[in-house]
Amino acid sequence: MNGAVYLAIAIVGEVIATSFLRASAGFTQLVPTVVVVIGYGITFYFFSLALQTIPVGIGYAIWSGVGIVLVSVIAYFAYGQTLDLPALLGMGLILAGVLVINLFSHSTPH
Repeated sequence: MNGAVYLAIAIVGEVIATSFLRASAGFTQLVPTVVVVIGYGITFYFFSLALQTIPVGIGYAIWSGVGIVLVSVIAYFAYGQTLDLPALLGMGLILAGVLVINLFSHSTPH
């Protein structure tokens, strides 16, 4: 697999784990807590694999940017979190930044 696939898996793991943090109620609820721990384990394992071919700064920017947007969307539907215009504009800028990185950056991992 290539770094982009590993990064995508890491992002999905992080989004799932972060989305279950609230449901874990401070790690007092067993099933959500297990999902959080496993999700972050998957995240860090696959992110470490992605960093073998993706520069750490680029990888982290993509991981955190996409994660922020996806977690916010999930929180909107799962927890009724409201997203006002500034929040939506900010997430749009984050996505624009991720696109710029992916389309125009030629950074190398070494």
